[in-house]
Amino acid sequence: MTESIGIFGGTFDPIHYGHLRPALDVADQLGLDRIHLIPSARPPHRSEPQATPEQRLTMLQLAVKNSPKFVVDDRELQREGNSYTIDTLQSLREEYPDSPLYLMLGTDAFSYIQTWHRWDELLDLAHIVVMRRPDETLEMSESLEKWYQQHLAVSGNVYRQTGIIWPVNVTQLAISATDIRHKFSQQMNPQFLLPDAVIQLVGMLGLYKK
Repeated sequence: MTESIGIFGGTFDPIHYGHLRPALDVADQLGLDRIHLIPSARPPHRSEPQATPEQRLTMLQLAVKNSPKFVVDDRELQREGNSYTIDTLQSLREEYPDSPLYLMLGTDAFSYIQTWHRWDELLDLAHIVVMRRPDETLEMSESLEKWYQQHLAVSGNVYRQTGIIWPVNVTQLAISATDIRHKFSQQMNPQFLLPDAVIQLVGMLGLYKK
């Protein structure tokens, strides 16, 4: 039986509930069978993560160890060079040729998607899910708005493997990895912002100190 697969990438430095809860919202609303959490090794649009790839991978594994819907996928950490999304999608498409793939993006990431490497080929390989919090407005350039409208989901698109943009409203959780790292550096308590197992690992490894 063909499975529908969500693809959620990021630095995850560290992973927190602002990542996990919206991802689960998408899975529920679109009927996804599983979600691949893919930590990036060398994100071209962001500064270098503070935690090592191995540390971020372990944090992810601890965060979802009791959540069978989530799969920790290290393919970008195994690949040389920058972590380009198009390469990741090509790899997944080769592995799952018959599965609908759903690339999950927040509104900020989607708003600058036209700066991505080979961005206009993404929909050839997957759908795009735009995760919107209730108070967010989706700001787009005129050209991006046109592309968005051309590919916006309509009834009947659920059976397509690729090519559709799905806007999905997700739970409002204004949690920031930057704020969490600051709390750790100031020896403040980050409980209830991220899984306890991740907090314990950060403490054991002494991550995010001044």
